[in-house]
Amino acid sequence: MASVQINYTETESKGRYVATTPEAEGEAELTLSKVTPKLIIADHTFVPDSMRGMGVARRLADRLIADAQERGQRIVPLCPFVRAHAQKHRDELEDVIQW
Repeated sequence: MASVQINYTETESKGRYVATTPEAEGEAELTLSKVTPKLIIADHTFVPDSMRGMGVARRLADRLIADAQERGQRIVPLCPFVRAHAQKHRDELEDVIQW
């Protein structure tokens, strides 16, 4: 599995996780919108072709979920990838996913 570096940046109303790896060019991202301090919306996940099949989107989703759990936040999974991931792990993520 590729070594993936994930960085998070945020503004007052938005957040963005960016993943890079020395094994591939480009960057993958997962963006979110902050509704309230305790409620966020996972908006969009993008992985360039150069990173497909490396598990990068899953790592971005896992980081989003871990950070939200640590901050006591709930996630509305509007992004199709995050939604599918959350549905697949519905029981273990019930504390953090807002359906």
